[in-house]
Amino acid sequence: MSHKLIGACLLLSCLVAAVHSAAKVPIAIYYESLCPDSAKFITEQLYPAVKGELRDVVDLTFVPFGKSQFFTQGSEVTFTCHHGPNECYGNKVHACAIEHIQANSYQIEYTRESLTLDFINCLMRAGKNFPDNVYPGQRCATENHINNWENIKTCANTTEGSQLLRKAGEATGRLKEPLTSVPSVLFNEQFEKKVNDRAQVNFIGTLCQYVSAPQPRICAQHNAAAATGLASAN
Repeated sequence: MSHKLIGACLLLSCLVAAVHSAAKVPIAIYYESLCPDSAKFITEQLYPAVKGELRDVVDLTFVPFGKSQFFTQGSEVTFTCHHGPNECYGNKVHACAIEHIQANSYQIEYTRESLTLDFINCLMRAGKNFPDNVYPGQRCATENHINNWENIKTCANTTEGSQLLRKAGEATGRLKEPLTSVPSVLFNEQFEKKVNDRAQVNFIGTLCQYVSAPQPRICAQHNAAAATGLASAN
């Protein structure tokens, strides 16, 4: 194979990679760690979809703040959270996990994104029910191959966690449409109430409307089902 052909192949590979990268749909989830509706959406809608065929077409951002508030006095930051002080701690754990989770070279089947998603899903699945009154961070870390739980816990219990949660609050405050419901799901950095409401009950179908061709097979299945339903209604 000539050097020119090799160069052309490399260029083609780069272009293909760029197309796939550009095709990812930016999705931002604004949620609260102890919010039942947030838990329902993440565990029943988001997680099953993104762990399947759609994992390669989404670019997820998690913002664990919701309707919380923060106040600064000097270098101190205090929080008031929608579901009480335990949620403030939970939000910090989420923020610290998002910041600190890393993939390992010896666990090539896991990426930073997949590890973060698995960990958040585990925490949200636990909800408010902690049988031993112990926050399930360590358990979820162990179950989901997170090997730096101690770093996450230290972060959540120090000023670093407060600063990260404040950043989540600032990001929430910068929304063009003030947050009125939790969770709120933004596609392509835009909030539309009808889209948000639809995503809560049919995330796959909603996401597929934003995925460019060629779409994953599951999108074709959802499109066909939607068309059949529309035809039956008529």
